[in-house]
Formats: sequence, structure tokens, C-alpha cells
Amino acid sequence: MNLLLQTTHSNLEAQIAVTGSKSETNRLLLLKALFPAITLANTSNSDDSEVMEKALKGTEEIVDIHHAGTAMRFLTAFFAVNEGREVVLTGSQRMTERPIKVLVEALEQLGAQITYEKEVGYPPIRIKGQKITASKVNIPANVSSQYISALMLVAPKLENGIEINLVGEITSVPYIKMTLALLNDLGVQTSFEGNLIKVFPKAVVAPREMVVESDWSSASYFFSLVALADTAVITINSYKENSLQGDSALVEIYKQMGVVSQFKNNALTLTKDVNFKPETLNLDLNNTPDIAQTIVVTCLGLGIGCHLTGLHTLKIKETDRLEALRMELTKLGATISVTNDSLTLVASASINHNTTIATYNDHRMAMAFAPLALKVPIIIENAEVVSKSYPDFWEDMKKLDFIIS
Repeated sequence: MNLLLQTTHSNLEAQIAVTGSKSETNRLLLLKALFPAITLANTSNSDDSEVMEKALKGTEEIVDIHHAGTAMRFLTAFFAVNEGREVVLTGSQRMTERPIKVLVEALEQLGAQITYEKEVGYPPIRIKGQKITASKVNIPANVSSQYISALMLVAPKLENGIEINLVGEITSVPYIKMTLALLNDLGVQTSFEGNLIKVFPKAVVAPREMVVESDWSSASYFFSLVALADTAVITINSYKENSLQGDSALVEIYKQMGVVSQFKNNALTLTKDVNFKPETLNLDLNNTPDIAQTIVVTCLGLGIGCHLTGLHTLKIKETDRLEALRMELTKLGATISVTNDSLTLVASASINHNTTIATYNDHRMAMAFAPLALKVPIIIENAEVVSKSYPDFWEDMKKLDFIIS
């Protein structure tokens, strides 16, 4: 479905409850499968988390996780250590183009039995669950942090735990730290010194409820809306100041775009600083690549330029996000260039009206471009793709008086 987004005014006021973090939820779903004593609250209602939960509870031989990249990585490790279980892990056409070789090779170092059903290095993969006793593994440090987190999450159930040696310069450190923090919350002993991560074995954990914080990546669209509005006061629940999520860097990043953040009673209130004069942004998003799309679209709406680096992992997401941004921003009249790991947008005062934005089966393309409707009417193709991470997104946009047809 294609949606036309427009608005009659640019003064925003609302209270919005955002679904639980997809990143936290998927980690905790896997930990709950390993340690059934724990219960979960405020979990994400995203497609990705529902697919993950279904796969963990299912008994079928063929496990299809559709577009869910996190589920592909986490379940590869989960089934590899699930002794006596054999599965074929597969997904959408795009999923069969997303590399899995680095994780498979790391698991093979531990003694896992994994074979490729079609093309070497890519799903679908056949996994024969093994009892794993080896504990030392080397993995490149600049790969998706989900590969590293996948190994860490299954480690407490391994006889000898795990020692992960990260080779080279580490990327996406906040997501590694999130995984460590969740393990620590359950009483699992860990250490992360230099390039060495250790997770120690733990047979059982005490019963407890784990409450998932709301999703900071989803919050990014409200930061963008506030930045682009004439006036705005938007309160979003449930957020904490000392978040485990790397994308909480939004608070400092959007301060540079005139958004004031205040925390109170598990809620975050975003206010537009109407006297603010934004300037060209230079950001290294090595630790927070998922908010790059939102940031560059905000810059276009503000009429400022930006140079964003640390984006190498965007090439293997739901789509090649750098190329997708170049294509769609060019349609809007922007001057933009991309490399393998960076993006440069030239400041521009005008934006083309009624442009149709292709989403490439990528939820973040749909939501990142939506706030531009504060500046010009915009059409979003395949708008239902938002259900991957934020099913209520369009309903929440209506609460801000957006006209959606």
C-alpha cells in the first residue's frame, strides 16, 4: 500500500507509547528459551520479535524467519548448541543475499555442524545441534555486532562458557555492551577487556521479570519530527536516561538540531528550541548506524548539509541502505554522494513535492522519510513494511495530526 502523507500545520503535541526495544526483546527471548525461569514485560510487538519467538517455540525442521536479520544470526547460534535438534534456517529472498559465513565459521571453531543448502556463505543453512565443549573463538571485530552477540547469548549454556577474541577494530560496541548487561542482569559472569570477551557458564538463573525498555531506534522518528516542526512538545514512553541501547545517542546528536530532551518518570519529553540555528553536521555513526537514515532526512528537511561516517554495516541491512538513500534523496532534489562507509549531503533550501519514496522492503526507509511531510506532501511506497519494527507507526503519526490517505 502507498500512503500520501501531508499536514495542515507544523505545531506538534502528543503523548506516545512506543513498543519495547526490538534489540533487547530478541536477546531476552533467546535467553528465556535457555532459562525458562525468567519472564518478560513490555516486549516488542514487531514482526522480527514475533518471528523470533515463534522460531524458538516451534518444532518444525524448516524455520523461516522472513526478513528478520537479528533472528537469523541469533537462531544460527541457538540451534548450533541445541543438542540433538536439526533444522534448516531460511528466510526471504533478501535474507538469502545477506552473508552469514563469518558467524558460521566462528561456530565451526567451537565444533558446530553447519552446512549450506545453496550458496556457500549465505542462508539457507542446515544446522545439526551439538554438545559444545570448546570455548575459544576468533572473529573479525568489524562485523555486525549481532554475530558477536549471538555467540555471547548462548555461551552461559556451554559447558566451558566462551572466550571471544575480536580481531581488529571493534564496531557497534553499544550493542555488545547491551548483551553483556542483560547477561549480567541474569547473574551471568562476564568480562570485556581490550579485544577479549569472556562469558562464563551458568546452569540455572533465579526466577525474575525482565522489563524491556522502549525502542530508541523507533524514538529517532520523533526526534526528527520535533527538529522539523515549527513548535513541538512530544512525550514518549518508556525511556530511561542510562539506557543500554546505543541509539540513545540521539539525545546528544539531536541537541545539534534544536531538540531539547528531558527525562521524568520513565518518559522522555522532546521540545523544539525555536531559537536554534542548525549548522552542518559531521558525525561518526560507527556505534549507531541504524539512525543514519533518520539523521540525513532530518538534515534535508532543515536545509543543512551533513557528512556521516562509520556506515559500512548499512550495505548488508534489509537493503543496501546507502544506495537506497542516495536514490531516494536524489528524487527529492538533494545532492548526495555515498561511499562504502560514508554519506555526504549538500545543504539545499528546496525539496520536491509529492515525491514517491521507494522503501526496498526496509522499515527504516519508510519511517525515516515520513517526518518530511512537515515540509512537503510525500508518498511512501509499501508503507506496511513498518510492521517489521514498529507496527503502530502510522497510527501514532495520526495522533500528531498527520493526514494519511
